[in-house]
Order: sequence, then structure tokens, then C-alpha cells
Amino acid sequence: MAKKHNRVNAVRNTVIGFITLLSLSLVGYGVYLGTGLSSPSEISNSDDLRELEDPQPRRAGDPITVVEFFSYTCIHCKNFDPMLEKWVAEQPDDVVFRRKPAMWSPLQIILGRTYLTLAANNALEENHTRIFRAIHERRKQFRTADEIGDYVHGRGISKTDFMHTFNSPRIKTAARNAESDIREFDISATPSIVVADRYVVGMKGGMGRALQVVDKLIVKIRQDAGTGAE
Repeated sequence: MAKKHNRVNAVRNTVIGFITLLSLSLVGYGVYLGTGLSSPSEISNSDDLRELEDPQPRRAGDPITVVEFFSYTCIHCKNFDPMLEKWVAEQPDDVVFRRKPAMWSPLQIILGRTYLTLAANNALEENHTRIFRAIHERRKQFRTADEIGDYVHGRGISKTDFMHTFNSPRIKTAARNAESDIREFDISATPSIVVADRYVVGMKGGMGRALQVVDKLIVKIRQDAGTGAE
């Protein structure tokens, strides 16, 4: 009986070990794909980017603009944000990064204008990540600007200043401009990145892969302009 019991335990431990190893392998493979490290080094227009047919000409000396279209309701945007922030911090002076909110629903319009309001009041540092976490980790629902005003009050901005800016002509114009850019660049998913108002980079190959493509485009734009900035 003891030998049979030992054989059963041995088989059970083997099965458990195999399942554990398989689970870790699948998790590792998912991270591998998510970072884009499995992708080839060359840029493929069909998979990595879309070039606009009639882009605005870029003047010599203009900075290289990198714009992320995002939404606070987008879990992929939340997950991408730390990686993107690290990338932005490493860029030289000739690269200018901005975010623009995608607004395809009434809630996204409120949250998009929230981003623009916080940016106008230099209150993003204390609230940007916090709003992402509130929505996706705490399942908090913001239905009105008034509720968001309560949430950000005392975090680099007062509710009074938030509401005043949120309803100002300045923010309404900025929101219309963001919506116009979404149409111009034909943005249909978030996050998406637009480089130099010419190339639209998506996330098909993973978030890390997208930033690799952006890096290659920046090098190409510098070479086309005849500059050797690093």
C-alpha cells in the first residue's frame, strides 16, 4: 500500500510540475509578445504603421512631434502609460511629445476634456495616473464633470478652477481640435501614435514594438532632414 501511495504522489507531483511549467511558459510568452520583442527588426508598413497620403510638409528645424491618442477608458492606454512615460523621459530636445484624447462617446468627451483641463492647469502629474487607476483598478465611474471636479480637488487644482477651465472656450476649442485630428489621421483605436503628422503607428506588434517603430521613424526623419541628432 505504501508503494502504491508513493507512486500516486510521484505521478501527482509530476503533473503539478508540468502544469506549473506550462503556465509560466504561457505567461512569459504573453509578456514576450506584449513588449514586441518577438517582432522582426525591420518596419513593415502593413503591420507597423500607416503613412498619410498627403501629409503637411515639415520645415527644416521643426521639432519631431510624437502624439499619443488615448482614452482614460482604455485599459491598453493605462498599461502602455508607464512604458510611454519612460520613453518620453529619454528623448532629446528635438522630439516633442503630446497626448490628445480620443472622444468617441459622451463619457470619453467628459474624460477627454478632463485631460485638457488638467493639462491647462499643470495638474496632470498629480491626477493623470490616478484617474487611470480609479477607473480600471477601483472601478470608479465618473458620470459628470462635477464628479471629476470633486475627485481632483486639492490635487494640484481646486474644484472651482477645474470647473471654470473645463467649461471655458479654450477647452472647448482644444476638444474640437483633438476631434478634428482624430478624423484627419483616421484614428480608430487607442492607443495610437502619430509621428511628425505623417506616420500613424498602431499596437498590432505589441507596445514595445510600437515604440521601436517610433524610434526608427525618428531616425529616418532626422536623416531625411540631414541632421545627426541623437
